[in-house]
Amino acid sequence: MIVLRSVYVRFLTIIVLTSIGVILMISSLPVTSDTCRCESDRDTRHEKLHESFAGSPVTKKPKLAVLVPFRDRFDELLRFAPHLSVFLKRQNVPFDIFVLNQNDRYRFNRASLINVGFLEVKLTHDYIAMHDVDLLPTNDNLKYDYPANGPLHISSPEFHPKYHYATFIGGILLLRIDHYQKLNGMSNKYWGWGLEDDEFYVRIKEAGLQVYRPPNITTGPDNTFLHIHDRLHRRRDTTKCFNQREVTRKRDRETGLNSLRYSIDSRKQLTIEGVPLTVLNINLECDKSVTPWCECDTKTESKSHSTWSKKSV
Repeated sequence: MIVLRSVYVRFLTIIVLTSIGVILMISSLPVTSDTCRCESDRDTRHEKLHESFAGSPVTKKPKLAVLVPFRDRFDELLRFAPHLSVFLKRQNVPFDIFVLNQNDRYRFNRASLINVGFLEVKLTHDYIAMHDVDLLPTNDNLKYDYPANGPLHISSPEFHPKYHYATFIGGILLLRIDHYQKLNGMSNKYWGWGLEDDEFYVRIKEAGLQVYRPPNITTGPDNTFLHIHDRLHRRRDTTKCFNQREVTRKRDRETGLNSLRYSIDSRKQLTIEGVPLTVLNINLECDKSVTPWCECDTKTESKSHSTWSKKSV
């Protein structure tokens, strides 16, 4: 019994001494901020990385609203929508197409329709394209990018199939939302065809904005755009009545976004070859004390109508 007790005591002594030695060795190690807490550190790093991604703003490309003034041009629209959709997708431009269909009985008013389109999209889009339905871009260097510096005239006179004077800004014009608002939009006095773009050019210049045009275009008037308007099948309304000729050749300081009167008869969603469109059926209002030429008849037509037609068609 004495021998067994002695062995047991020695065994316990060894265990105690070994434990004390291990403790002393551990306690003698330097304690620093770099002591490994591997699992904890890995979790913390992962959490911080996740937070950095979650907190970083996602850069979105500005969204374009294509505004298409429209009346009785369905055959042209059937070609326009698929063509422009493919063209803009190649440029990775986010866009929506709005067909601004004039639904009332008055003469066509392109400028007022664009004003309506602007008011309907200004809170959901970053910039607009005032876009004729019969003008299709074919050169991929015609970039529909956000016009950060000022209005961007895509269909510049050097390349438009028909109009080549220096101050021409018709066809396809891109503007920032704030710039169009600053200009008070376009004049509402232009019932019938022509001259609303020329008046808008004066507004742009008076506001101190510069019109930009696409650089590095090596094509010409014959192969930069497709102009699909058939002037024999669809004659333009160039009638002038009352004092329309005199008034519409002056800068309009009275009308624009602030004086526009209209109602939306209906909104329809239309798909053409897989391309979604929003059709706004618009009823414009006409104050005949201001613009009696919103309706003309043969008795009030200008006697010089035939001469005007030859110059304008």
